[in-house]
Amino acid sequence: MKVLVVTGYKPQELQVFKKDDPAVYYIKQAIKKRIVSLLEEGHELEWVVISGQLGVELWGAEVVYDLQESYPDLKLAILTPFLSQEENWSDANKEYYELILSQANYIDSITKKKYESPLQLRLKNKYLVDKSDGLLVVYDEQRQGNPQYIMEMAKNKAMEKTYPIFIIDDYELQLVVEEEQLSKLNDW
Repeated sequence: MKVLVVTGYKPQELQVFKKDDPAVYYIKQAIKKRIVSLLEEGHELEWVVISGQLGVELWGAEVVYDLQESYPDLKLAILTPFLSQEENWSDANKEYYELILSQANYIDSITKKKYESPLQLRLKNKYLVDKSDGLLVVYDEQRQGNPQYIMEMAKNKAMEKTYPIFIIDDYELQLVVEEEQLSKLNDW
């Protein structure tokens, strides 16, 4: 597996409204554990791909940047669904997005035009699934949301050929929280 798409919920879907919310830390830890396991299990992971949406994707980008210190061959690609996707975001979110973009190994826009219709988002999901070897998604089927659309496409691809889907659900996140808290107690 050379190319892995990382996606998941947007901040509002998780009720996360600040970057320093403890939930962000635990989500990033869960993503990191999954990516490290792929890197260390001989999957030949070279690229992590995101579309640059706020939430799990940008937090995943931060994880990749941290991992690049230990895994310098790991690269991040940002393939936005349309040009200027951050146009209507708050100034703080735009600044954060620009910081993430500034460190990416590759940046492009899939439709090469500004937002016109939801079709561009569907095309983005299809493109990412078609061009990747697997999907890592923060998603719980008990809690619908934005990731369900890319999940549908990924499941369809997985029925046709090998396409692993790695899901970080609420249960796994709870395990990460408990592991981290136990680790802090042991360090104390």
